[in-house]
Amino acid sequence: MDAKPLRFLLVEDDDSHAMITTRTLLNHSLPKQVDRVSDGIEAMAYLRREGEWADRPIPDIILLDLNLPRLGGHEVLAQVKSDPQLRRIPVVVLTTSDAEFDRLKAYEHYANSYLVKPIGYDRFRKMADELSEYWGTWNRLAYA
Repeated sequence: MDAKPLRFLLVEDDDSHAMITTRTLLNHSLPKQVDRVSDGIEAMAYLRREGEWADRPIPDIILLDLNLPRLGGHEVLAQVKSDPQLRRIPVVVLTTSDAEFDRLKAYEHYANSYLVKPIGYDRFRKMADELSEYWGTWNRLAYA
């Protein structure tokens, strides 16, 4: 039986971070799809299936940067977790901020995980590979 591809929504405004994350996720042995949006307004349109995103299925996992243009990551997280249609989607905060304020605020808005982007390509790739392994192999989603 073929496994259903794991669908990630990557909310990331930095092109190099998006490229590394997407490449690593797609190179992992498990079948998956990665869609990317580059700001919080686009993320919410995607999740609400509005406009150009109307035909996209709801993602299995959201990888969310905090420092986003137009609508910040904390606001996106708060909106997702307060929406009955979206709140079950795991949200992994993937950010450069190791500030206690950001971590606490993310968890107060029910983030499922908080990861600080490591410095250096190899470490970033390793983290993205382990992220793929955890969410794709070990974790069981609420609505598979």
